[in-house]
Amino acid sequence: MGGADSILISNGIGSCIVIAGINLKKEIGAVAHFMLPGKAPNTEEQNKTKYAEDAMHKLLQVLQMNDNNTSQLSVCLVGAGNVLQKEDDTICESNIRSISALLNDLKIRVSATSLGGNCRRSVIFDIEKGEVFITIGDSKLILLHHFKQKDL
Repeated sequence: MGGADSILISNGIGSCIVIAGINLKKEIGAVAHFMLPGKAPNTEEQNKTKYAEDAMHKLLQVLQMNDNNTSQLSVCLVGAGNVLQKEDDTICESNIRSISALLNDLKIRVSATSLGGNCRRSVIFDIEKGEVFITIGDSKLILLHHFKQKDL
């Protein structure tokens, strides 16, 4: 999490998904990096945020929002790449379906995505400028999205 003067970075994004979110009204941004679809089982004592639903709810908490008031929130999704190129891999699609369904249920706007394929990614989120940059494989920085008031 960071204020307007923060730059948040997440590297090594493979089958997992990074959610970069911003509360433009409060000028707070955060990223959540989850590995698994759904909600953590009750037996999971630690690391619950490695699951999509728990990571999203923590992101809302960090951005000072509750599940019923998401109108000031906009997110970008990055990841879900089958970097090991396994033919029988299902985790990438499961992660995409899980977070997409959850965001739809919470009525959270997705401003941009870079999902799928078979390359690793990284995310650089400049909160002050409202810019989300990514790399795909060994690419140079690519502007994925520039959050603006019009996103809300």
